Amino acid sequence: MGSNVLLLLRTLRLSTSPWNVYRHTTDKKKRRQVVGGAIGFALLYAMVMAYCILMCVGYGMVGLVGAVPVLCALTISALAFVFTIFKTNGYLFNFREYDLLMSLPFEARTVATSKFLYMYVDSLPWYASISVATMVGYGCFAHPAIFVYPAWLVLSLFLPIAPMLAAAFLGFVFAKISTGFKRTSIIQTVLVFAFVVVCFASRFFIEDLFRNNKVQQTLETVSQATNDAANVYLPARWFANAIAGPSMLDALLFIGTSALLFAVVLAIVGGSYKSINSALRSHAASKSYKMGAQRQRSVVGAIAYKEFKRFTGSTVYMTNGVIGVGLSALFGLVTLVVGFDKIVAMVTHDAPFDHAILQPAIPFMVYFFVGMFATTACSPSLEGKNYWIVASLPLQKKTLYQGKMLFNLCLTLPSMVFCTLCLCISAGVPALNTVLYVVLGIALCAFSTAWGCVCGVKHMRLDWENEVEVIKQSAAVALYMLPNMFVVMGLMVLVVFLGLSIDHRLLTLAFCALVTVLAGLSYRRVIALCR
Repeated sequence: MGSNVLLLLRTLRLSTSPWNVYRHTTDKKKRRQVVGGAIGFALLYAMVMAYCILMCVGYGMVGLVGAVPVLCALTISALAFVFTIFKTNGYLFNFREYDLLMSLPFEARTVATSKFLYMYVDSLPWYASISVATMVGYGCFAHPAIFVYPAWLVLSLFLPIAPMLAAAFLGFVFAKISTGFKRTSIIQTVLVFAFVVVCFASRFFIEDLFRNNKVQQTLETVSQATNDAANVYLPARWFANAIAGPSMLDALLFIGTSALLFAVVLAIVGGSYKSINSALRSHAASKSYKMGAQRQRSVVGAIAYKEFKRFTGSTVYMTNGVIGVGLSALFGLVTLVVGFDKIVAMVTHDAPFDHAILQPAIPFMVYFFVGMFATTACSPSLEGKNYWIVASLPLQKKTLYQGKMLFNLCLTLPSMVFCTLCLCISAGVPALNTVLYVVLGIALCAFSTAWGCVCGVKHMRLDWENEVEVIKQSAAVALYMLPNMFVVMGLMVLVVFLGLSIDHRLLTLAFCALVTVLAGLSYRRVIALCR
């Protein structure tokens, strides 16, 4: 690896490292934010490690500890693929500092390699937490030779490379296709969304094959499933054989293949790197453009429209915002066509119970998708170094954030109402209950919008170098998303349990009141933060 690649990687890390900010800043507020962010991520890593160790304990107690290395490899690989597919545009392509980097005396391949390695290093703590935890769990039950532990740690560093390269290559293909269209961000978002839908659909298709005995071997246990996956995904098998064997040949195959894929994919990407980035960053003017009458909007409406233009102009922003609402709309259509009962039977594997008990949970099912991402959690920080322009306008901060909240409501409410109605029609929910579920869904969207804005304003970060850091990795987004998703899953279980003894209408009214109060409190907190 060239010294220029390492130089660029080191520079990128220094420019975005919170520790570097902590060392050199004299702003106590920024120091507290860095410390708070470090503590928050440390807790997340601890939760991941605890979950992995408990999973290994379960495997060990039933005598399946031999499947742990394969499971570790597949988990890290899946996580690396998902992380990279959503980061490629914004880190590898169409990033803000492109003009600066390309003006330096470096080859395009050198820049592409350094950006890829930056994605790798940036996500390495997640992969390391899974690797170390599973290694500890494996060691407690398998009692391997002492040299297995350093071998495990070294080989696990190569586990994310192949899936990251696959995801980066897909991002390269999507970017290459989208350069032929005027709205490159929209085309890329559509391609990524289509790929995610295919992944979801393939899971149910494969499950259907196994359930109906359309293949010769049926995966009867989780161990068999992971071993079968390892036979298809060779890096996982090589990693497992290198650890459990131990096999030096498999270890060399694993490292050598990863290095070869790295060289080949980066050579392909580097060859078209300049042309793709230039096309993504340029926008041709329409020759048929004519000046027309200007439409007058309210101030809040104008801010919401500005946020919409910012949303559609960024592939990373649009992809993260559209995935949840798009999946909810698709889920509603599929349920309407297939049937609510059949969907529930498929998920629960034909468990014998009355599906009507799940009806009160319909708004929370929809919200699980719709509330996956709130634009208000990152939009305050997206102003970035241009924040002074917004601050100099004759606008109150309250008006600015009201406009941002209005945009998020316009994005989420149609999908929430549509999907809720589809599920209610398919499940045969009474008309009054359907109205109450829609009202609860609207209240949940209002809470999501206001709570996201609280997180976004409270943990605003304006000194970012790449918008991915704000949209996917900021403390505001993590603080919004993780508690929100865990609470929603808990509420699904709670509302079904309470629905067994309480009338569904009264239960929905109670939750409507609760969520409305929480939304109101969150909105008041936003207004208080604006003062």
